[in-house]
Amino acid sequence: MSEQPDPFMLNQWFAISGLTDVGPTAKNTLLMGEKLSYRRAGDGFEVTTADGRTLPVLAQYACLWTSLGQPESGLFEIPQYHETDRRSIVAGSIGVNVSAQRGVENFLDMGHFPFVHTGILGELPHTEVKEYNVRLTEDGSEIIATECMFYQPMASTVSTEGMDVEYIYRVPHPTCSVLYKSSPLDEKRLDVIALFVQPIGPEKLRAHMVLSILDDVNADDFISHFQLHIFGQDKPILENQMPKRLPLDTRAETPIRADKSSIMYRRWLAAKGVTYGTIPAAA
Repeated sequence: MSEQPDPFMLNQWFAISGLTDVGPTAKNTLLMGEKLSYRRAGDGFEVTTADGRTLPVLAQYACLWTSLGQPESGLFEIPQYHETDRRSIVAGSIGVNVSAQRGVENFLDMGHFPFVHTGILGELPHTEVKEYNVRLTEDGSEIIATECMFYQPMASTVSTEGMDVEYIYRVPHPTCSVLYKSSPLDEKRLDVIALFVQPIGPEKLRAHMVLSILDDVNADDFISHFQLHIFGQDKPILENQMPKRLPLDTRAETPIRADKSSIMYRRWLAAKGVTYGTIPAAA
């Protein structure tokens, strides 16, 4: 590895592929600069490094996960994924030339909806990011943003008209975020969109999109295309951001009210000692 990951990142689980894309023939990928091979092996999966070291594996949320270190526990919980009436699929994976943390930060940002996702997740003149709440869980393991409201012309694949959408964001992992948003089919339940970001290098990511949504109409391919189209709109914006690593000094980039989640995320990463893919704050 050309740049060593910090201890916190080293011992995390990272998604490296959708399970449906893993077969008996080995495929190659990178995780924080380390060359890996992965394949189905009997009833399970196998991930190895270029020098033959076997890595720990998990098959969860329709993805294959591994770690370069020794994670202390399993993955965070997404209970909705196991509800039988939901469509739970890997929408796809997409590479972006920017750090994994930049990718997560963009996922938390509602302010860009009307300008980048016009006609889908936002439209003019509905540009205001209303006041919302951000907090850490009691044990400090997750960031939770609640009471996030935004008008969206096409909130999901089953939308027939625009609506005010409620969002809840979770950041339970340094490069993963789980989004809950109003379902057009059931006002008492929320759709789930998870972003599992694989840090290929300190300035390159591969994002795996996993959905667990209420949609009894559309085919998997249509749902996947809808989500990948949205992420594809973000890709050029992200790749034009400078610097490509996420500055952890909250004064490095001018904050506004819409950035409350981003500020909390940067402070949380700094408190965990994350340096890989970031620009640490000056002492």
